[in-house]
Amino acid sequence: MNHNHYQQSHSSRAASIAAAKKKKRNRTIVLVSASSVLIFGILYFFVSFLPFSQDGRTASVSLAVSDENDWTYGDKESGIVLVEYSDFQCPACGVYYPMLKQLKQDLGESFLFVYRHFPLPSHRNAKIASYAAEAAGIQGKFWEMHDLIFERQREWTNYADARLLFIAYAEELGLDTDAFERDIDSDAVRSSVDNDLSSGRASWVNGTPTFFLNGSKIQNPRSPEEFKRVILGSSGE
Repeated sequence: MNHNHYQQSHSSRAASIAAAKKKKRNRTIVLVSASSVLIFGILYFFVSFLPFSQDGRTASVSLAVSDENDWTYGDKESGIVLVEYSDFQCPACGVYYPMLKQLKQDLGESFLFVYRHFPLPSHRNAKIASYAAEAAGIQGKFWEMHDLIFERQREWTNYADARLLFIAYAEELGLDTDAFERDIDSDAVRSSVDNDLSSGRASWVNGTPTFFLNGSKIQNPRSPEEFKRVILGSSGE
């Protein structure tokens, strides 16, 4: 046998074995990484959506609903209060928006719905969207701006200067745009959003949307029908 040929074959075989081992090692790393992501996702689900605080107690809303601090819809005397902590830029909140709108249409004012801001730091335009809704609220059109922001979520989410779009929305709603521009940058508006954020953190809110029914955190219903059953069930109907 040619010695040089043997050495070349041996080297080639060794290289193939090394490559196979490296490929197997890379595959193992990928599998471990995928498993880690899956485990993280499961843990995130339990932390974000199950109705418990980190010390195992049932999470409850920390700040009582008030006319002075909250945007509400419905009957304040109904005895059924649904509080939502929401982020205007959150895709899941965008999915829940029409669900909640349907709920209001179906149940009318038989319950009280409360919207609270919880803009997440990962959403760059979420805070300015909250400021826009608050600024519109000063002129009596919080809910109109709330609806418009959600309905056009895709339009402004990645817009470089979302503030300009919100000013255009204000004009569309017939607001005084000069006053709106002053208010959207005001300390009072920022303080309102910050107060909601603080009450959310104190209530163990760590994702959006998060719902509290009659003060207790609930798992997020998956349909208007399920929402309706949960709400009517809380009233004993």
